[in-house]
Amino acid sequence: MNKVVNNVEEALTGIQDGMTLMLGGFGLCGIPENSIAQLVKMGVKDLTCISNNAGVDDFGLGLLLQQRQIKKMISSYVGENAEFERQMLSGELEVDLIPQGSLAERCRAGGAGIPAFFTPAGFGTEVAEGKEVRIFNGKPHILETALTADFAIVKAWKGDTEGNLVFKGTARNFNPMMAMAGKITIAEVEELVPAGELDPNFIHTPGIFIQRIFKGEKFEKRIEQRTVRQRN
Repeated sequence: MNKVVNNVEEALTGIQDGMTLMLGGFGLCGIPENSIAQLVKMGVKDLTCISNNAGVDDFGLGLLLQQRQIKKMISSYVGENAEFERQMLSGELEVDLIPQGSLAERCRAGGAGIPAFFTPAGFGTEVAEGKEVRIFNGKPHILETALTADFAIVKAWKGDTEGNLVFKGTARNFNPMMAMAGKITIAEVEELVPAGELDPNFIHTPGIFIQRIFKGEKFEKRIEQRTVRQRN
């Protein structure tokens, strides 16, 4: 089944105000840059965004925050975005901060059809407030529920016309599990190849999880913090 759409505009058809979106990537690595830029152009608002990061002030999800298009962020690491901090502290933005491993597992569980699971992460902190606690092997665990989304938007290094995806390096953080958890999953890729060209032994996300795929026009691949050794 050919799942290729012509462009990002066609790929994001159907995304509306008030929807829940998952957006893959780790920091600025492996984020769906073209799709985020298109969401800004579309002007959709009151979004709930599930993403490990909130981008930076002028890139990634930071662009949606600038335009006040996000109502709620479900995230783990948000320390690179001053506008996120301002909106959170002023009460303009709802925020659900989740331990990074728990966030990844909640997305994976959503894709696997597992409604909830117990984890020790977050016990004894604000994360555990209002959640069921059970003891396993003498250790307290809290109940975490799975996460799903109306649309999951991921970015891959390579993909084929049937939606099979290969991620590169750190982009494998969050993209594969989020691809499983969307009612509709959109993949933007750097390289789009015919079906059968990808080695099946190295496919990270099978095409069964992908509904739409397109080749991105350009990728800036920014770095959040560029650190280099001091020259003598």
